Amino acid sequence: MFETAFALGLTQFARSLSFPERVRHRTMRNAALEPWRLRNAGIDALYYDVKALTSDENFYISDSIASEGLIMIVPPTGGGMLTLCDSVEEFSLRGGRDVRAMAVAGIGGSAIGAAAFARNVADAIDAPVAAVVSGYGLGDIVNEAIGGAFLFGWLGHVRSNLEVIDDVVGRPKLGAYGKRDEDADANRRTGLDADTVATLLSDPALSFTLITGHSRGNRVIADALYALKASDPGRIETLANTARIVTFGGRIKMPEAFREVIDVVGELDWFGEMNSRPKIAADIKVPFCGHSTNTDMPTALQVTKILGEIVNGGAMPAAMPPAEPVEASPVQAATTVAAETAELVEAVEEAVSPTIDELPALPAMPETEHESEPVPEVKVESEAGTQAAPQVTQEASPPAEATIVSEVIEKPAAASRKPATPIMVPLPRSRGKRTRPKT
Repeated sequence: MFETAFALGLTQFARSLSFPERVRHRTMRNAALEPWRLRNAGIDALYYDVKALTSDENFYISDSIASEGLIMIVPPTGGGMLTLCDSVEEFSLRGGRDVRAMAVAGIGGSAIGAAAFARNVADAIDAPVAAVVSGYGLGDIVNEAIGGAFLFGWLGHVRSNLEVIDDVVGRPKLGAYGKRDEDADANRRTGLDADTVATLLSDPALSFTLITGHSRGNRVIADALYALKASDPGRIETLANTARIVTFGGRIKMPEAFREVIDVVGELDWFGEMNSRPKIAADIKVPFCGHSTNTDMPTALQVTKILGEIVNGGAMPAAMPPAEPVEASPVQAATTVAAETAELVEAVEEAVSPTIDELPALPAMPETEHESEPVPEVKVESEAGTQAAPQVTQEASPPAEATIVSEVIEKPAAASRKPATPIMVPLPRSRGKRTRPKT
C-alpha cells in the first residue's frame, strides 16, 4: 500500500501546484469541481494499479487528471514516458497508427486511473495502448446525486444526457469534441468519452485488434459501438471480424456482430454484479477476487496475468500454479490403456451400427499357444464403412492389446489438437512528450 499512497500523494501534490493557473480559466467551474476531482483520483488509486506509473508520469498527467476525452498512448513498463493527445488527429500524428489496443477505465474517471489500467494492458500484450479518459464534470455531479454513478450499468444513459451542462458552461474541447460541433445533433445520446472512442474505432487509418474496459469503461465502449453501428454499419462488421473485446468488472451488452467478447468478473465483485446484465453469463470468474485491479489489494483482479493468458490462447487463470507432471507407473499406464480401449471399441460399434447386420459373420480368431505372438492389426475403412472390427478374445495378451490401441488412437488424438492463435503482435513502442492541457 505504500507505493499506492506515494503515487497518489505525488499526483495530488502536483495537482495543487497547478490549481491557481486552472482556476484563472473557468473560475467557478474549476473551483466547484476541484474537491470532487481530488476525491475521484483517490478512488481510482484504490481500484487501479497506480504504482505501475512512474513519478514523472504522475507529474505529467496531474494537470489533466479530469479531462474527459483526453487520449493517452501508454507504453509497457520500461518503454518510456506516456504521451498525451488532445485530439484524434494528434493521436494519429504521435504514433497512434501503430497502436493496436485500446483501454477505457471507469470508477472515478481520472487520468491516473485510466493510465494505470492501460499500463496493465500494455504489460500483458507488450505493446502500447490507447487510453481514453472519462473525466469528471458538472454533469457527473448531478448524475451521481441520482445514483447514476453507482448504477452505471442501468442508468448510464443519464450521464450522457447531462453532459449538456458542461457544454453550456464551457470545458476543454478534447478528443472528438470538434466532431460533436460539426454534427450539431440535438438528440445526442453519448458522452464525449464515448464519442472519442467511436471516432478512434471508425478511423480507417487506425487498426484496433483488442478493446478492453473496466467497470464504467465497459459502458463507454458499448455506447461507442452502438453509436458506430448506427452511423457506419460496415465499419462495425470490420471491427467484429478483426477485434476482440475483453471486459473486467461488469457485463454490458455489446452489438450482436461482436462474438469475441470475453467477460471477466471477480467471484467477490458485488459491485460489478450489481451493474451487470443478469442474462449475460461470465466467461471467466476469478475466485477470491473483487472489483479492484490494484495488486496491493488482497482481492485484486490481476489484469496483466489474466489478459496475457486470454491473448495467448489460455483458458481460465488458475488460482494456484499448476503442479509438475508426474510419470505414471506401468500399472497406471496399463489401466489407462484398457479404459481408452473400451471407449474406442464403443465408438467404433456406434459408427458402424447401421450396417452391422448386413455384414457376413467373420470367423473367430484362432487361439494361439504363444502369448508373445502378435495379434493381427484391426483396420476400419472410414469411407466405405463396410467392415466391422473383429471381437477381441479374452485370451489376447495385454501387451498385444496395448499395441493395437496405440496404433488406432494415435491419429485421432493428434488431429484433435487445435493450435492457439495469438491475436496480438508486438509493435514498435512510441514515445513522446507534450505540454499539459489545461482543464
